[in-house]
Amino acid sequence: MPRRASLRDVTAAAASIPQPWLVVVNLPVPAQDFSAPHGWVGEVPTGCRVLIPWRGELVVGLVVGETEARGAYRLREAVHVLDAPACPWVSPQTVAGVCAWAQDARIPAGLIWGDLLGVGWTADYLHTVRAVEGADLSAFARKAPTTLWTDAGAFHPALLDAVREQGLLEERFDLRPRTKSVIRARQLAEVPAAARAVTALHAVIPAPAPLTPRQTHAHAWLSDYGPHDTLSGWAKAAGVSGSVVNGVLNAGGAQYIQRAAPPPPAWNWLQAAGPQDTLSGWANGASADGAPLSPTAAGTLLARGWADTVQVLAPPPMLHEAVTLEVNDDSPDRLPEAPLWRLHGGRAASRFRTLAPRVLRLLGQGRSVLVLAPDHATLRRAWEGLSGLAAHAGTRAVQLSGQLNELQRAYTWELVRKGAARLIIGSAHALAAPLQDPALIVVLEEGSDAHKLLSGSRAFVPDIAARVAAAHDIPLAALGATPAAESVPWPGAVLPPPRARVHIVDYATPPEQPTLGPLSGAHLGIGDMGYPISHDLARLLRQVQERGRQAVLLAPRRGYSALLRCPNCEHTPQCRNCDVPLRFHQATRQMTCHQCGYHESMPDRCDNCGEQMWKARGPGTEWIAQEVGRLLPGMPVYRMDKDRQDPLAPLSAGEPGVLVGTQLLLSHDAPPNLALVAITLADTWLNVSDFRASERYHRLLRQLAEWHPARAPLLVVQTFQADHPALKVLAEGRDTLAYPAAEERARKELGYPPHARLAQVEITAREARRAQTAAQELAEALYAAGATTQEVLGPAPSPVARLRGVYPYHLFLRARNDARLAELLKVLDTKTWKARVRVDVNPRGGM
Repeated sequence: MPRRASLRDVTAAAASIPQPWLVVVNLPVPAQDFSAPHGWVGEVPTGCRVLIPWRGELVVGLVVGETEARGAYRLREAVHVLDAPACPWVSPQTVAGVCAWAQDARIPAGLIWGDLLGVGWTADYLHTVRAVEGADLSAFARKAPTTLWTDAGAFHPALLDAVREQGLLEERFDLRPRTKSVIRARQLAEVPAAARAVTALHAVIPAPAPLTPRQTHAHAWLSDYGPHDTLSGWAKAAGVSGSVVNGVLNAGGAQYIQRAAPPPPAWNWLQAAGPQDTLSGWANGASADGAPLSPTAAGTLLARGWADTVQVLAPPPMLHEAVTLEVNDDSPDRLPEAPLWRLHGGRAASRFRTLAPRVLRLLGQGRSVLVLAPDHATLRRAWEGLSGLAAHAGTRAVQLSGQLNELQRAYTWELVRKGAARLIIGSAHALAAPLQDPALIVVLEEGSDAHKLLSGSRAFVPDIAARVAAAHDIPLAALGATPAAESVPWPGAVLPPPRARVHIVDYATPPEQPTLGPLSGAHLGIGDMGYPISHDLARLLRQVQERGRQAVLLAPRRGYSALLRCPNCEHTPQCRNCDVPLRFHQATRQMTCHQCGYHESMPDRCDNCGEQMWKARGPGTEWIAQEVGRLLPGMPVYRMDKDRQDPLAPLSAGEPGVLVGTQLLLSHDAPPNLALVAITLADTWLNVSDFRASERYHRLLRQLAEWHPARAPLLVVQTFQADHPALKVLAEGRDTLAYPAAEERARKELGYPPHARLAQVEITAREARRAQTAAQELAEALYAAGATTQEVLGPAPSPVARLRGVYPYHLFLRARNDARLAELLKVLDTKTWKARVRVDVNPRGGM
């Protein structure tokens, strides 16, 4: 009788079966279960890329861990592991940190990895297949793999997947190196004999008789000065007609003889200079060095066998060169030694000088440092201030961001992966870089909204950076103009703020008030202050023009105006898809929705009352630039916004002018001769339904104050809230910690970050009633799961009741920590809701 299996045997058998792998693909779906490739031996290759069958084809996935076998169903097998487990594509610790954040935020793992991993989702490989020994695959298709290795491209992917699923296919993958075609000179012995021989006309001695006198002369010339390549050339050189030399040839007085010719000068040049990328490159190079050659003649030499077109390894792409820095090795490292620390204040250059000793010490230990920037401008300044440190530590600095092309990103990734580059300065794409022995992650401007990924996962990069730093057990540092309220409790250093000269134009106070300063005229009434350019600002702009200086005006919005209103009935044209007024763009005579992009021509008459006049409200960049042009005749005026970006070369050269723009202008360097910076209406940054609005406003003021790297231009702030603390601390010259510390204390009393964790749940539907019902049901489910009224805020309709054709309702979750927030978010998975539900952990920019 067969022996009954004991519990020990069953346990041992189960232990011998590899656990399924969790694999993410570049799609907004959770990680999927796959079995290990057939014959795989070893640990789960966490962080390695694998080829997996997906919808009939092979796609690249990333292994993010293992899972328990579920049920008795058979999983599809991963087909091939692309990376060596000893050198994974992403560090396993980084994988753990990112996946932990995604799990707590209830975000599909594929969604966050698609946002962060900007390279590696495709692979160039040679794929060959054959049937397993003894298998007959003719039942699958007329043309099916045999037992001979064949290029997989000869078969339909769906056919291969069907055979693969039955376990009847053997596959082989070889990664192809990147190559390019070049033109290379052949060795002389390899040049065809016909190409190396030349046919020439030689005189036959003695001359045949009879020849005419002219023929005799031609024969004598060829005998004395020949041989010659062509009949026409011979006739021209001898001074006779072509019929004469033809007669000599026909009479036997000349004959064609082949002889060895010296190599062409262009071949000699190619042999010495080395392979060339193109025929034009060969021709231009040879001609420049005295061997005249046209691209057509180069093609002829190639066709005759003097050169070959061959495939060679392509050189690495060009990357950003590090900026040379002078380093003082004796500079002390005064920064804290703590898991979380910060450095704020001063100018960007002074912050980087203070950070340099810490970075140098860590790089000198053979470890890696990652610096994350929220935008291209901050990244550029960080590169200028830090990249030169790598050379002093015997390593290399690289940039890693969306500004690089695919080849540059792949090459940069390999440099980091192999440890050849240990200082990485980049955007969110750099967070997943496989740093070798990381020692520090630095987040620049940690409170900037630009760290928020606006689509896909909606992740806030500093949150994920904190998880990754914790997974690697390394410090996380925050560095910027002013600290975010969340980083105020961290230990750190505050540098003295740059000198700021501030003049406030208070639209809410009559000019007679002494707080307006010496520039205001006491004779002006409250209605005569000027808008959008106040009389104070106008007077300063005239001084800028008279002295040949430069000024920058920060406008609250692009376009001409925020809206058009009928002066008769107050009607305002609205967007058809959103409950917002259409913005007017004078240059195109269009009214545009800045939410969904809907646009229409400016109507001739009011739809309500037929009035032909329109009244513009809420000046934008077009309006303000127009006002500046009228105020300063002859003064160059430039615009910088999403709609129009004028060339700024004259300003960069120090020529006088006025630049009007949105916050986009901060992505450029400050004009060198800058004397004046003005915010035309500061209240735009405050009148937002967001508890971070004042912090955002304060950060903008600090950035403007330090924008110019050397001087302190006068900062004019036009506002109806002149007493706002975010503005007063700057005007009073207090340090950069003063306002964030007060904001942090206020948030502690109100229970907002950093003393709580927030998540915004957005419920949308095409019908307002349906969205409201789903939002209420979700709130009730949260209360039923144990949530308190302090943890659930709402639901409430969005400040914009209809957006892109749908009605959004918002519900905020406020928890004491990430673990509790994750518990609340789990309720979203308990049932299917009757509307679309999206989660935004740590929301930014509006409530």
